[in-house]
Formats: sequence, C-alpha cells, structure tokens
Amino acid sequence: MSSLDVARAELALAVLYLSKGEARDKICRAIQYGSKFVSNGEPGTAQNVDKTTSLARKVFRLFKFINDLHALVSPNAPGTPLPLILLGKSKNALLSTFLFLDQIVWLGRTGIYKNKERTELLGRISLFCWLGSSVCTTLVEIGEIGRLSASKKKLEKALKNTDKYKNEEYQSKVKKSNERTIALVKAGLDLVVAVGLLQLAPKKVTPRVTGAFGFTSSLISCYQLLPSPPKTKTT
Repeated sequence: MSSLDVARAELALAVLYLSKGEARDKICRAIQYGSKFVSNGEPGTAQNVDKTTSLARKVFRLFKFINDLHALVSPNAPGTPLPLILLGKSKNALLSTFLFLDQIVWLGRTGIYKNKERTELLGRISLFCWLGSSVCTTLVEIGEIGRLSASKKKLEKALKNTDKYKNEEYQSKVKKSNERTIALVKAGLDLVVAVGLLQLAPKKVTPRVTGAFGFTSSLISCYQLLPSPPKTKTT
C-alpha cells in the first residue's frame, strides 16, 4: 500500500470511530475527568470545563437506558451459571435505572424540571445505581475470567502435543480472557469513581483521585471502542 492509501485507511477508521455516539461520549468523559483531576474540586476554568462537559454528556445518553433494558429481558448464553446470570441481570437493571434517572437529572440541570431538591436526590440515587452496577460488573468479569481460565486449561491438556498458539479455539479464548481482564480493570476504576462522586470516602477519594481514575477508565473505554484495522494485502 502507498502512503496515500495508508492515510486514507487511517482517516476512514477515524471517521468510523467518531461516527459512534458512544465514542464521542467517552472522549467527552476523558475531558470531563481530566478537568476534574486538574481542578481538584477548586473553582476555576478546569472546574467549569468539568461541569459543562458533564452536562453535555447527558445528551449523548438520552434513551440509552433502553439498551440495558433490552439486555435485561434477553436470554443468556447457554451454559452460563445461575449466579453469573443473576449478577448480569442485576447489572443491566441497575445501569438502566441509572441512565433513566440521569435523564431526569439532565432536565433539572437545564432548568426544564424545576424541583432542585428532587433533582439532587435523584442524581444521588442514580449514582448509587451506577455504583451497584459496577460492583455487579466486577463480580461478573471475575467469574467469567475464572470460567475461561478453566476452559483454557482443559484445552491445553487436549493440545498437549501440538502448538496451542496455532489453535484458533485457544487463540479465541486468550483474546476473550484479555478483553475480560481489561473490562475488570475498568469496572474496578469505575467503582472508585462512583465512591468519589458520592463522597463516601472524601478524605481518601478526593476530586483529584476521582479525576485520575475516571480519566484512566475513559481511556480504556475509548480503546475498547476502537474499530479493527483492515487487513493489508501482501503481494
């Protein structure tokens, strides 16, 4: 491929990536928590960027609760243990509730909904729902990583006299395990962010700590949404 073809392919990937509302939301999230890290809760330009970006992000999440509502009523993959099914459904229910209440919070912050006290209460309830969903996600990922690990060991025994890294099934399990590990790290980071936003441990989880963890979590989300590059043809 010529340098022009490479540039075109990279631009096409950038266009594809930025065309996703979810990707733009996560970029804004990185800006939001990066600003929170800089401001450390102190008044100024960084705090203004944090607040305005937080409000702007809520528009990207309008009706997004339907996604998790759909996942809640959808059947699970065959062979999934009951505890993981219950944790997964709890995560969907809590996340859907968080996103639904977040829309009411947006209405309150924009002045459409006039009850400020109710808005603040619903905002706090929604954050607790997000905290709960992050706990469920963490437990689900730990369980799924354990299942994959056991499955990999079983496959390794079957492929004892061959190169396991050339086996497509083994490669697929390794890839899934890596993806689950990244998701677990992100869920752990989001747990700290939720604790920080709710001020459950204000002395330890300061606005700067919340910003740092939120920024890192946002970068992981941006990475997870990256499209796969096209395979180059060799001549």
